[in-house]
Amino acid sequence: CTCPSHKFPCKHGLALLLLALDPKAVPEAEPPEWVASWLDKRATAGEAKHEKAAKAASAAPSKDQERRAAKREALVTTGLDALDLWMGDLIRNGLAAVESQPATFWERAAAQLVDAQAPGFASRVRALAEIPGSRPDWPERLLGQLGRLALLTHAYRRSVDLAPDLREDVRDLAGWHLKEEEVEARGEHVSDDWLALGQYVRDEERGRTQRTWLLGTQSGRPALVLQFSYMNAPFKETFVPGLRQHGEVAFWPGAAGLRAHFVSRSAQTQGVDAIPGAASIEEFLAGVARTLGRQPWQERFLCTLRSAVPIYDPAAKRWLIRDEAGAALPLRDDDLWGDHWRLLAISGGAPVEFAGEWNGEGLLPLGIVAGRAYYQLAGVM
Repeated sequence: CTCPSHKFPCKHGLALLLLALDPKAVPEAEPPEWVASWLDKRATAGEAKHEKAAKAASAAPSKDQERRAAKREALVTTGLDALDLWMGDLIRNGLAAVESQPATFWERAAAQLVDAQAPGFASRVRALAEIPGSRPDWPERLLGQLGRLALLTHAYRRSVDLAPDLREDVRDLAGWHLKEEEVEARGEHVSDDWLALGQYVRDEERGRTQRTWLLGTQSGRPALVLQFSYMNAPFKETFVPGLRQHGEVAFWPGAAGLRAHFVSRSAQTQGVDAIPGAASIEEFLAGVARTLGRQPWQERFLCTLRSAVPIYDPAAKRWLIRDEAGAALPLRDDDLWGDHWRLLAISGGAPVEFAGEWNGEGLLPLGIVAGRAYYQLAGVM
């Protein structure tokens, strides 16, 4: 639509969708000439974009690009030296004093990394500020996160010795991000029928981040589509949880191979009536372990279980998802989820096909299939 609305879809698009519910209101006809012309131009522009990306990926970097990259590498290395010294002082002084530190203690360290053009490390330092005092075992959790951060600083310095896929991950985590055109030229392409199993939006430092989890029905491969919005602008693409859609997906180069975006997708969609997944929690966690063995900084995983039962443990006062073998994983209880009683009510206490996001400590329910009907869960209050 050509209207200036920042909302997507806009009110005109919604009106057309409402009209389309009545087949008589929108009879079949040949598209107008201007629509056919616009579609042709869009297809031509897309082909030109792919050709340009392929040429850019195969072209050798210019001297100016090499000089800028070398300058940034030097800045990042200096920033990591300061970060290692800061973390060393933190450990030598003991974690007991960390809880009383003001927010500026963490922000100063993060700001130095931003100045060193290492925004990925800066984001991780800011995340550390939320751990002290957050729960009884916060010292152990903080120590673990500091260890992972130290491992990342050492891996970055030795990136030339790493396997190519892992090197891509390390540089991306540091802040050397690839553009979508580069991903399409260098990343793995997978054509499949993709199930949109869940989606949620988080407020970040300077805007919003939307995470959409997909699963390929033939490849069995999970894919995470990340979209960013600044100044309340609409997200670039729309994904509707609970729909099945054929398309070609390009994955970011890396050892984990989870983040992806659509290169092309069909306009035809179907509803999700089944969620393929692991037969047990043990099988799912074995897959998580294999991924962490390749990429130890991966923080989110798509968990799909073919038969899961939501239960409430009154003694521990927590919600769980249990498989047929009796193993269970805790459910997260945060601002993305309002009431786990709704999950129990939909399931009726019977096994359902479950999709959730695992962060190493808890599961965020994304959606379930019960009675061959899909129900979205994440973000529903």
